[in-house]
Amino acid sequence: MARWDYDLIVLGGGAAGLTGAGMAATLGAKTLLVERHRLGGDCTWTGCIPSKALLDAAHAAHALRTADRFGLKAQEPELDYEALMARVHRIRERVYEHADSPERLAAFHAETASGEASFVGPRRIRIEGEERWQLSARKVLVATGARPRIPAIEGATEVPHWTSETLFEGGELPRHLVVLGAGPIGMEMAQAFRRLGAEVTVISRGPRALEKDDAANAAIVREALESEGVRFLFGVEPDRFEKTDGGLAALIGDERIEADRVLYAIGRAANIEDLQLANAGLEAEGGALRVSDRCRTANRHVYAAGDVSGRAQLTHWAEHMSKTAITNAILKVPAWLDEGGLTWSTFTDPAIAQLGPTEAELRERGKRFVTHELPYTLVDRAQAADDTRGQLRVHATRWGKILGVSIVGARADDLIGGWALAKKAGMRMSAISSVVHPYPSYGLANRRAADQWFIRHFPARLVRLWAKVLRYRGEVPTLDGPV
Repeated sequence: MARWDYDLIVLGGGAAGLTGAGMAATLGAKTLLVERHRLGGDCTWTGCIPSKALLDAAHAAHALRTADRFGLKAQEPELDYEALMARVHRIRERVYEHADSPERLAAFHAETASGEASFVGPRRIRIEGEERWQLSARKVLVATGARPRIPAIEGATEVPHWTSETLFEGGELPRHLVVLGAGPIGMEMAQAFRRLGAEVTVISRGPRALEKDDAANAAIVREALESEGVRFLFGVEPDRFEKTDGGLAALIGDERIEADRVLYAIGRAANIEDLQLANAGLEAEGGALRVSDRCRTANRHVYAAGDVSGRAQLTHWAEHMSKTAITNAILKVPAWLDEGGLTWSTFTDPAIAQLGPTEAELRERGKRFVTHELPYTLVDRAQAADDTRGQLRVHATRWGKILGVSIVGARADDLIGGWALAKKAGMRMSAISSVVHPYPSYGLANRRAADQWFIRHFPARLVRLWAKVLRYRGEVPTLDGPV
């Protein structure tokens, strides 16, 4: 029997890699995680954590500026951008120490190594750092992540620009920021920088913002940003960028947009170029590492998880993929990806969240369903906050099976989790309608949305008959529309 250096070698120390290494080590597998830069990956250093810290600061600035909504004196916030970024950096470091550090992994008895990893054989890895060495493993998990794309536009690399990898590394607040891309990153950062005091123009070659989300909900988010002064240009992209004394100019047809900096938020490219995939018999598809629904590659000993796979580029999905991969590779128990349970959220104000397919996707798939809507005007907690922008849209079968949920409004990112749990547990709308929530809370909106299913299926004729048997004298109402 062959002797392997490790039971599992994990390539990449982001969300997928950390989850996979920790889980495998917990299951008793001798595990090594190799990271070429720093543990924590995009989420901790350049994505989820710093962006939400920035959004919270921008929310505070907006609250000051609009305090008169609450009967308080409104005032223009005095921004200390250096102090703001220092806070962002402190938060990143704190998350790293608590969750991502080598010491944290060591507690699970997983080893770490620093260096550039590549395949030299089907199950053999070369690591190049301060030293060079080769190691073998029974299984390999590729979790090398992805990086921001730079647009193939003339002058794109010559003008002052940010990507998510450089956005949080200091500098000054731009007077005018151009955001290229109207996806989650573009929309979140457009609102954040606008609230911090920058002029913001969003340019997207797509027809609308947040194209993967429910169209009606995405429109509510776009309108909210427009009301705060963000300018949108859809269906176009710059012909070229020019460097100027004050920053840059984006040229679109006859229009010239002067700005200090441009943020590229047009998607991400998988980190596969340096892996020497051919040495392991691996295949790339569409610029990413192709995997099955069990997260296995063309090499039955190699699995992949996270952004490198080209699937949904979300931290929680990367963790789910990693758990699926380790369950198959190390635990030896068959497991498949739960794409029907995939959720995501964009943390704008109002927030937007999605579970499973949107209404348009369900129609494309030929599904038979009914959409039950609850406007935020019927959410008493939203009324108390004087912010009723939003709605819940639940797509379910006639018998109440949940197919998908689309939410826009305050706490949408938290509310979607309840629906994900209910869908996973196979709960029907009737069961959700009977769950007791505290009043007044945003969580109660989930029950009220499920109530709409009951309203639509209210058996008025049966109730009238029963009322007649019991000799009641009232009139049974005919319910129509959300209540």
